[in-house]
Amino acid sequence: MSGRFRLYLLIILLFGFIYPAMGMPARIKDIASIKGIRPNQLFGYGLIVGLNGSGDKAGTGFTIQGLVNMLERMGVHISAADVKVSNVAAVMVSATLPPFARIGKKIDITLSSIGNAKSLSGGTLLLTPLQGVNGKVYALAQGAVAIGGYTAGGDAGGGVTKNHPTVGRISGGATIEREIPVSIMNKQELTIMLDNPDFNTVTRVADAINTRLEESLATPIDSGTLTLKIPARLQGKVVNLIARIGDLEVTPDNIAKVIVNEKTGTVVIGQNVSIQEVAVAHGNLSIQIKETKEVSQPLPFSPAGLGAGPKEVGGGIIAAPGGSTIVTPDSDVRVAEERNQLILIPPGNTIGELVKGLNAIGVTPRDLITILQALKAAGALQGELEVI
Repeated sequence: MSGRFRLYLLIILLFGFIYPAMGMPARIKDIASIKGIRPNQLFGYGLIVGLNGSGDKAGTGFTIQGLVNMLERMGVHISAADVKVSNVAAVMVSATLPPFARIGKKIDITLSSIGNAKSLSGGTLLLTPLQGVNGKVYALAQGAVAIGGYTAGGDAGGGVTKNHPTVGRISGGATIEREIPVSIMNKQELTIMLDNPDFNTVTRVADAINTRLEESLATPIDSGTLTLKIPARLQGKVVNLIARIGDLEVTPDNIAKVIVNEKTGTVVIGQNVSIQEVAVAHGNLSIQIKETKEVSQPLPFSPAGLGAGPKEVGGGIIAAPGGSTIVTPDSDVRVAEERNQLILIPPGNTIGELVKGLNAIGVTPRDLITILQALKAAGALQGELEVI
């Protein structure tokens, strides 16, 4: 195993799992949310103008139609056949409406090209209504687009691209025009939902709240939900109550889990993962096929179709009648297999013991994924194996 991979694995384990293993607490506001207090998604169809020839090209009829419709509403009558859209791009505009957002508040928006535009750099988004899933308009968006990158190329092809030039963002580019009614005043009960449901965690949250309020008001409903009754003395102080319980610290629990991403070769191992005593042997089989082309070239001045065999003139061979250039393939196949020995991995109850045992095999991240899957299939891996 390379030293770099060992370093990466140790960093992941140290920063990702030693923190909770040491029993470090987290605030309730960081691991839970209150039912009904949530953001809402907005979207809309818009046009970006002012592009320097990097907009939608021929074939994007929706861009032309959208531009013609907008001009018609402004009293400009024009045929769609007369419109060129190289400086215009059609985009989908998306935004998140935060809870308790009031009319006049500015929110950020993201713009994504839906045509064949090459870049949104330097463009300006025209006035675009943003609606919710119910079809009602909640915000209006407009402004200059920032993409944080660029693209440049020549007529002969090729070019240079930095970042992603067909997705842009406008900070504070939308203004809220309609509010979503959310009220927490005069409530008799609040429902608190954990981000990662766990029976131990939800019990600890309820105990922490009851201890702080000196009254049994929080009751766990399931592994991810608990209810909080609001006493009469706090009916008009719900905001203060939420602030008080949000700062309470609890130690969240988690199950033993191994996360594997085969697309990137990433492996993350949870703190409670352990393995039983098992013997492992892992060897890579590599097959390399190398193709080369060999060219058989006839002698110079060899006329085609004049006979079979070289012609001798004056005691020397000057040509090979009927000769032609022939290309023949040549394949070189090599098979190599590692001869790794069978290694005994002792049972491990901690991450350090597990890492030590896996390091003894000397595997790469890709090999580690295969070994973890085999350990799980053999019943030696005590924990949940999740492939993403």
